[in-house]
Amino acid sequence: MSSTLALAAHDSMTMLRRNLKHAARYPALTFSQAMTPILMLLLFVFAFGDSIGASLGSGPGGGRDAYLAYLTPGILVMGVAGGSMSTSVAICSDMTGGIINRFRTMNIVRSSFMTGHVIGSVVQTLVGLVLVVAVALAVGFRPHAGAAAWAAAFGLLLAIAVAVTWLSVALGLISKTVESAGNKPLLVQFLPFLGSAFVPAGSMAPGLRLFAEYQPFTPMIETLRGLLSGTPVGSGGWVSLAWCAGIGTVGYVWSRRLFNRTTRR
Repeated sequence: MSSTLALAAHDSMTMLRRNLKHAARYPALTFSQAMTPILMLLLFVFAFGDSIGASLGSGPGGGRDAYLAYLTPGILVMGVAGGSMSTSVAICSDMTGGIINRFRTMNIVRSSFMTGHVIGSVVQTLVGLVLVVAVALAVGFRPHAGAAAWAAAFGLLLAIAVAVTWLSVALGLISKTVESAGNKPLLVQFLPFLGSAFVPAGSMAPGLRLFAEYQPFTPMIETLRGLLSGTPVGSGGWVSLAWCAGIGTVGYVWSRRLFNRTTRR
């Protein structure tokens, strides 16, 4: 049993090195993942920050600073969700480009192909989040989180990234073309917009408010917001982790079944 796990870990690391080398060869892909949340952050803060921030309460720098503190956690979660598109595209590209046929002839653990993609994608997503945080700090974001809260925030973002990435693997496996693989994760990317990322759920119309309050990304955003602002998160942390576990489990089981079915052909 231990030798099987060691072999799986070794093959997964080999696949991870392959994916990280691809990422290092094309660094623009990593930066492009971070550009969308960065542009959204700058657009909403400088175009709407004063007006929206006024309803949230004034910080030392006025409404804009209050809105920046409110918006940044939502943008970080949106960046994690956005990173799923590259995973779906990369999986579909490998499955339709012929490289998977070569892997079939090699003596490797079958699951290492997907595990390498997942870990590589999570690493790229976390690098992109570092860029987003750097820009947010540069424009005035001042979190009130201690070391433990930062560690918890990192752990939550990591859990979200792993869960969403496994779901994205499944979406890539059911796609017939790279173009469709890029379109399928759009729903996952769009969900934070319909949560509390940009405005409080309580300010929405009744039907949309109900959806926003009970969709998975809202408790994740609110928990991250509480951790970075130094306010209590209540039960939101456990709810967020439960959503991550559920999404990740569905994505993993679905991906394994799709991959096993495809590679038997």
